[in-house]
This record gives sequence, C-alpha cells and structure tokens, in this order.
Amino acid sequence: MERRLAAILAADVVGFSRLMEQDEAGTLAALKAHRKELIDPAIAKHHGRIVKLMGDGALVEFASVVDAVDCAVTIQTGMAERYDDVTGDRRIVFRIGINLGDVIIEGDDIYGNGVNVAARLEALADPGGICLSGTVYGEVKHKLDLAFEDLGDQQLKNIDEPVRVYRIASLQSPPVPTANRDAALALPDKPSIAVLPFTNMSNDPEQEYFADGVAEDIITGLSRMRWFFVSARNSSFTYKGRAVDIKQVSRELGVRYVLEGSVRKAGTRARISVQLIDATTGNHLWAERYDRELSDIFAVQDEITETVVATIEPQLYVAESDRAGRKAPGSLDAWDLAMRAMRHLWNMTGPDNLRAQELLRAAIDRDPDYAPAYGPLGFSLIWHAWMGWGEDPVRLIPEAEAIGQRAIALDELDPWAHLVMACVYGYKRRHEDAVDELRKTLDLNPNFSLGYTWLGIFMGYAGKFDDANAALDRAYRISPRDPFNAWLPALRSIAYFAAERNAEARDLAYQTIKLRPDMVGAWRIVTITSTLLGELDEARRALAEVRRLQPTISLAWAREHAPLVRPNDRERYVAGFKLAGLA
Repeated sequence: MERRLAAILAADVVGFSRLMEQDEAGTLAALKAHRKELIDPAIAKHHGRIVKLMGDGALVEFASVVDAVDCAVTIQTGMAERYDDVTGDRRIVFRIGINLGDVIIEGDDIYGNGVNVAARLEALADPGGICLSGTVYGEVKHKLDLAFEDLGDQQLKNIDEPVRVYRIASLQSPPVPTANRDAALALPDKPSIAVLPFTNMSNDPEQEYFADGVAEDIITGLSRMRWFFVSARNSSFTYKGRAVDIKQVSRELGVRYVLEGSVRKAGTRARISVQLIDATTGNHLWAERYDRELSDIFAVQDEITETVVATIEPQLYVAESDRAGRKAPGSLDAWDLAMRAMRHLWNMTGPDNLRAQELLRAAIDRDPDYAPAYGPLGFSLIWHAWMGWGEDPVRLIPEAEAIGQRAIALDELDPWAHLVMACVYGYKRRHEDAVDELRKTLDLNPNFSLGYTWLGIFMGYAGKFDDANAALDRAYRISPRDPFNAWLPALRSIAYFAAERNAEARDLAYQTIKLRPDMVGAWRIVTITSTLLGELDEARRALAEVRRLQPTISLAWAREHAPLVRPNDRERYVAGFKLAGLA
C-alpha cells in the first residue's frame, strides 16, 4: 500500500441536478467551456493532477498546498468574472474544499481520510467560496496575500475528530444581477456618503477584523444622522481588497462623498489615516492621521464622524450631533469580540451564524453591559430560526426576545435591539407591534437597510403589497451591491403570495434559488405556489429541498409558526404544503 502526503482539492457545482433538469445540453456545454478555458489551465499552471471528474465536480491532487489554494482562488475569481457572460438559468457556481493529509494511492486514484475531509470541507463552503482545513491554513497564512476567517472547530459528517475550518474571506456570493446594474444611481436629495473598508496596514492578516470594525463603527455613527444618506456596510465592503475608481463608487452606490482610510495596529497603539473625497469631482476635502492608544479608539471614531459631518454640512451637525452619541464598551476586549462576530454574521450562513453567536456571547461575558453585542446576538438567533437550522429552531425565539429586551434596557437608542423585538413580534403575528418596533429602528438609523428589509417582509406577511415592495426597494437603494440582495426576490415573493399572484411569487423565489440554493424560505414558496398552480411534481421536488434544508419541518410547524397575518393566507400556506405531501 503506497501512501503520500498531498494537498487535495474537492470541488462541485452548486445545484447541479436542478441545472441539468432545466437545460441538460446547455449545462454540459457551459461546464465544458469553463473547464477548457479556465479550470484545466489553472490546474495545469499550478502543477495539479486531476484524479477524477464527476458530472458535478472534481478531485485534484497537488504536491504544494500553496499551489492548491492559489489554484482554487484563480478558479473562483475567474468564475465570478464570467458571470456577465452566463445567463441566470445557466449560471454555474462552484464550492471548493482543500485539505492537507495522508492519502492512499491505488493506480491513478487516491483514497483515505485526507480525501474525505476535503470533500466535507467542500460541502461546508458557500457558493463561490473556499473552505480550508486548519493544516492548510497553517501552511498558507503567511505565504498568500489573502484574508481568512476562522469558522472554528467543525464536526464533519463521518469524520471522528472535529476539524478546524477557515474560509477565504474575500470570496463572497455575487449579488443579484439587475438589468440596469451598470447605470449610475441618482444622487439622493440629501448629503450622501459611502465609507469604504479601511485598509489593514498591519503585517498580521488576522487584524482585518480590526480595520473592518473601525470602518463599521464610523458607518454606524454617520447612519444615525437623519439628514444623511449613508450607503450600507454590505455594499461599500464589496470594494474590499480592490483598487477602485472613486467616481465609479459614486456611480454604483449613488453617493456624492467617499471616506477611505487605513489602520495599523501595533501593540497597544493604533494609527488611523482617513481622507474625505468629493467623489463627483475627485477633490479631497479633508484628511487626517491619528496616533492613539487603543483605549482611545472609540473617541477617534467619534471625532472622525463629527469632522466628516461638519465638513460636508456644518449646519446639520449642530442639529443632529446627539444622535451620533453611543456608549463605548467598558472593555476593549468586548468590542474586539463583537467586531469579529459581525464579519461572520453578515455572511448569513449556518456555520458563520453559530460562530457569530459564540463570539457575541463571549463579548457579553467580558462586558455584560455592552449593549451593541446583545442586538446582533438576538438577530443571529432570529436568523437561525428563520432559516430552519438545527433540530428545533423555534425554541430560539424566546431567547431572542429576552436578549432583545435586555438590549433595550441597556440602550433604548440601539436600532439592533428594536429590530430583534420587531422580528420576535412578527413571529408571534403581533403585526402592529412588529411594525412599531421597525419604525423605531428606522427612526434611530434611517440608513439601516436590514431594517427596511424586515419591514418589507412583515408588510408582505400582512398582505400589504405596495408597502412591502416600497420597503424592499428602499433596502436595495441603501445597499445596491449587498450580497444579501440575493435573498430579496424571495422576500418580495411573500407579498406576491399574499396577493395570490402565485406564478410571479414562484418565479421570484427561483431567482433567489439560482444564487442561493440554500435559502429554505425560497423553496417553501416554490412548494406552496407550485401546488396552488396545480404543478404537483414540481411542488414535490421543491418540498424535498425544503426537507433537506429544514429536516424538522411539518404541517404543525407550518400551521403554528408561519408569520402570515391573515387567516386565509395561512390556510393557503398550510394547504399548499399538505397537497405537496408534507405531514
């Protein structure tokens, strides 16, 4: 028996069966073209050996871990660049997992635990993403110019010991394409600004979260100025790690001003450099450099926020300065942990969500009075329940409610706290209470795109078609490049279902599924609308996906926990599942 140490890359196509069912010949032709033009040349360039090809994936062996990871990044970034040339129905997206381990050689094939771990890592990766084992990360973290996110120890299927997993942070699922995505967005009738992710100037790539946290806090401070339009974090952060034309940012986000900067953290000190630019002209309006102790970091963030406002619209600062105030944590460690958590929370995946909860709970342990950790923790629990993750996700709602109440008790001006309570009330079908909390959320932060998203969701559940679409349109305008926009068509489909526009609701849900096939809510809509349209075969196929993503789903769950406000809508919802075969 021959053995050797090897880097193993496992890849597969997301939703391959669905693609083949929709267009078998087109899917195979597109996959063949991607292989010929991108994948095979990348593997050859990085000295890889294709061990085997399956219809929807591949297993590749490399002698060098660095070559394996660099090859994977080449493939995923190359596929992202090819999206413009691939229609929605034929879009092919890969997941990739990479492991370093001992393999058994038998002819041209390889076997063993090292191969199995790579396959499990591939299944854990986001569409368009790459997951690495801890052994791979240890070899490449200082050799490749990439940002990594620690997903913690993961219990992989049929693998006895937990495996430390990392994700390459710069690879995200693409946002929903729109017909006019290259058209410039009109400037709002108020001062408008985007804060780009700050550059990490430290030698340690692990400090990425710190640079991101500084920028996020400045976005939060600016967002609370009601007379400002602030592009959402998830849109401005799509420019992370890229050399961008400031005027292009202005066109794509529809803002006049851009704030950019850099952070260097060394020991107990930090250096923050910032510059404010009029993006329509390219003129620099203001620049500053701050050298401070880390304990002063929050004062620096507030000072930057105040100076930006005073530079752009001096008269507004006097009227609105109080809204920018916030309570700094008693412990820098609490802020540090919360900032690490937010990077995971915004990725909106199951493993990320659990990791965010761990970090936010740790932040609260460090500082039980740190209000900004409670709201995101409550929302993370809400999202877990919404996606149907875990054996009994509904049990998380009472805990989320208690956390939301604690957040409001600590800081009644925290928009996240009111968002959590709105979601809790929505699940309980207390529609007016939910909308009231969302109004408070958006009054405190008029630029909170997630607040508008949930307003649109609950307006849809209440059957208020125009209000639902207006809120979701507003969410999109605040954050037009947000990767979360892949969910928006499915969220919009709720209002269409309530309006009994079943065919349109189903088509919208499929738009989300094409980009995020793990969105269980979209599959639920496809199930019930297909049933109501009399297309039972399609409904049963969709129900199989629902059961795969939410194994605990039942008619009792649909009857008791669907947040639809009107009894007739709930009856149609339950009837759709029942006719599809749900018991």
